[in-house]
Amino acid sequence: MLTRVRPSIYEGPGDQFMQEDVADRIVLVPDGYPSKTPDRSSRIRIMWGQHLLDDLIDGRYRTLVCAVNSHDNSRGIISQLASFSPTSQWDADSITAYAHHVARSGNKVKVLKYDMDTIEVLAVLRPANHTNLTLDDLAASMRIVAEMLQRKPERLPAASVSFLEAHANQLVDETGREPTFETVLSVLHAAGFHGDVYPSPGMWRAAPTAVFARYPFPASLDARRNGGF
Repeated sequence: MLTRVRPSIYEGPGDQFMQEDVADRIVLVPDGYPSKTPDRSSRIRIMWGQHLLDDLIDGRYRTLVCAVNSHDNSRGIISQLASFSPTSQWDADSITAYAHHVARSGNKVKVLKYDMDTIEVLAVLRPANHTNLTLDDLAASMRIVAEMLQRKPERLPAASVSFLEAHANQLVDETGREPTFETVLSVLHAAGFHGDVYPSPGMWRAAPTAVFARYPFPASLDARRNGGF
């Protein structure tokens, strides 16, 4: 009987060379192995190691979910996308001007629509009286986003930023600190968003902490946190 070994990942001695310790690396672990019966539960795919802007420009998504503010969006993904969309009539200044105009009315979180030809951006605008985007703001806005996606299926597939490591659109929890990635995923999933989420650049240095490619995470994680194995 043949002894099964895992398939090689790389040609030649590549597998050995890639065992070197590098600064930017991700240890990806499966939450379970594929089965013959499809898992029909709603999940968020976590796009570790993938490049959001490249995937948007390549046409892999019809909708992008991100944040926008009423002061300066020159460093945001929304302005980067606009600059690489040949037929888009938006730029950093007009994106900000529109957000500034909308922000003047009311103190509720809003979801703004920016049409960039083949991609529609659903941009979360925090209330005018909030210095930062809060988890409650994110939850309320993502419920709106989820309903917009449900009402108009042609907006799918959809991708979202993680809302972490932002500068002008910093996300904070009830203590005023940046929440964990798991907390953000929980908020998005509970709101009904089941698209793809792209981790922030800093999370590319997650190793040696292992990560999962889907959310909700497996029950084995809670078992370990509770002292089990």
